[in-house]
Amino acid sequence: QVQLVESGGGLVQAGGSLRLSCAASGLTFSSYDKGWFRQAPGQERELLAASSWSGGSTYYADSVKGRFTISRDNAKNTVTLQMNSLKPEDTAVYYCAADSHKNSYGSTWYLTKKYDYWGQGTQVTVSS
Repeated sequence: QVQLVESGGGLVQAGGSLRLSCAASGLTFSSYDKGWFRQAPGQERELLAASSWSGGSTYYADSVKGRFTISRDNAKNTVTLQMNSLKPEDTAVYYCAADSHKNSYGSTWYLTKKYDYWGQGTQVTVSS
């Protein structure tokens, strides 16, 4: 059974850093496109960063560009999101997602429908 499990969330002060991890089981993560999303209460799920399966192409939302970095560790079957210079508006539940390339969405990274598998989410709270 495929599972994605996020970890690393918590409470941090504005300007601080967190590193989120997404551990995959039941699939070889290196073969999947990967995305990090977040969702605040009352808001739509928002794409933050995405990476093609090979790591050859990446995307970052303007709101996090230069602050967040998506990376992968194929040996550990994980994808991470390094978050620096955190702001209170970054407060949300953060999700990782994986795309098996079995649909027609290609590199339309922002579409949640692109992704086949989702983690349960991890809470990130940034205090001022």
